[in-house]
Amino acid sequence: MNSAASTPQVPVVATSERSLMVLSVIARHGKPIAVRKLKELTGLPQSTLYRHLLPLKKWGLVQEQDNFYAPGPLSVQLAWGFDHTSYLVSNAQPEMLQLAKKCGESVGLMVAVNDQVTCLDMVDSEQSLRCSFSKGRSHPLSRGASAKAVLAHLPIAMADNIVQRQLHGQDEDIARLQKELAAIRTQGYAVSEGEVDWGVWGVSAPVFYKPGQAAGAITLMAPAIRAEERQRELIAATVHAAATISERLALF
Repeated sequence: MNSAASTPQVPVVATSERSLMVLSVIARHGKPIAVRKLKELTGLPQSTLYRHLLPLKKWGLVQEQDNFYAPGPLSVQLAWGFDHTSYLVSNAQPEMLQLAKKCGESVGLMVAVNDQVTCLDMVDSEQSLRCSFSKGRSHPLSRGASAKAVLAHLPIAMADNIVQRQLHGQDEDIARLQKELAAIRTQGYAVSEGEVDWGVWGVSAPVFYKPGQAAGAITLMAPAIRAEERQRELIAATVHAAATISERLALF
């Protein structure tokens, strides 16, 4: 890695969208977030930050205690509504369940949201030693099989822009990731081990609304030690499941 690497830049956001940016940072932080950390992640002055937090609190999208902020009660209604109306989730679930049962491993449905890969749905393995990625969890699009499978199938200009922002100043890593994304587009899947969680092996294949229009990806994840002798089998099963989901999506 380039020793001169710098911190990824805070994306430039239109004034009219700053409240949504603040909400998205709070939503994906995973725990209550202090104002100082929120300032760092949004790049907003404290006075501006408080101005955007006020309506979010008023509408129940954000709640505050002792100057720490977290998603508010309206988030529960939003999540319920999404689970009951998501076209992508409802069409992917049958194949995800079948894949998890066939392979005995956990399967997730992932999409790109604001330069992050986010888990929309999860089918957990029934084995006592299993890997999982909770619904709503997210991480940068530059790391892990799920992220790279999604990133590789975004429009090329958009993917390049995300790579440049997230790996700003890391020229060797940028070149390496762009080469990897090109290989993923060619072979139709991404594989990683330990890039997000230690000891976890994963394979991710894209799903499409129609040719050239990616909807997201499904990811099979397993303890690396258990996947070691089954990688070809698990890759083939995941790619087949993703293709079946894509066929179902294309019918609507």
